Amino acid sequence: MRKKIIKTFQLCLFFLPVLVSAVDVEIIAHRGASFDAPENTLESVNLGWAKQADAVEVDVYLSKDGQIVVFHDHNTKKIAGVDLNVVDQTFSELRRLDVGAWKGKKWKGIRIPKLSDVLKTIPEGKRMFVEVKCGPEIIPELASVFKKSGKKPEQLVVISFDYEVVKQAKVKFPSIKCFYLSSFKIDEVSGKQLPRVEKLIRLAKEANLDGLNVSYKGLRKQDFFNKVKNAGLELFTWTVNSPMDANNLIKMGIQGITTDRPAWLKRSLK
Repeated sequence: MRKKIIKTFQLCLFFLPVLVSAVDVEIIAHRGASFDAPENTLESVNLGWAKQADAVEVDVYLSKDGQIVVFHDHNTKKIAGVDLNVVDQTFSELRRLDVGAWKGKKWKGIRIPKLSDVLKTIPEGKRMFVEVKCGPEIIPELASVFKKSGKKPEQLVVISFDYEVVKQAKVKFPSIKCFYLSSFKIDEVSGKQLPRVEKLIRLAKEANLDGLNVSYKGLRKQDFFNKVKNAGLELFTWTVNSPMDANNLIKMGIQGITTDRPAWLKRSLK
């Protein structure tokens, strides 16, 4: 009996760090609750909040007439079935497109929203990650939309694969957190993962960014986490839909996980 109690206690100690740290990890709904609803729509964003996401991530472009619209691809063909480049269309033209029918009959008739409408949905104590898919030309209008939204700086985050975008965003919004996005590839000659963590850290520090947001497929070594942490930067990742992967990332010290299934992943982590 005594041996059984000791063994049970040891198992509890083994799992305790994961359980404790999982509570502190921010779960971010990728393009809203995009597993269940059409991505980057008011419906998917609101469903993300309903599913208890800590934050929601959306993608944005600047339309031809200077409106910030929520959409992921540069072209509307895959989602709306119409071959148009987002930046070459006015908002009224984009609003004619059905971006819900591809997900199922129940979503037919859903339209592309403006960022301003999406920002209105942010509950108190939660925040929105705004991924800029175009270039720095969006920054002035982004500043206007953020200001008009009335949201607190801590409720907004700017992320982008375009280094110039996050660099200029941090200058324009010093009180709003800005993260540099990156994926990874393996160099055919050296066999090393690129970009190296040292380069990502250098770029983030030079632009006074708050952290990095990288593909989880490149986060395999504790050394990566340690170097980012020692540099005083935050570390987030995307797009994780596996509890096993999420738990491994939590053990290594990830601070935020972007997922298509926020409620399901939260339950799985518990």
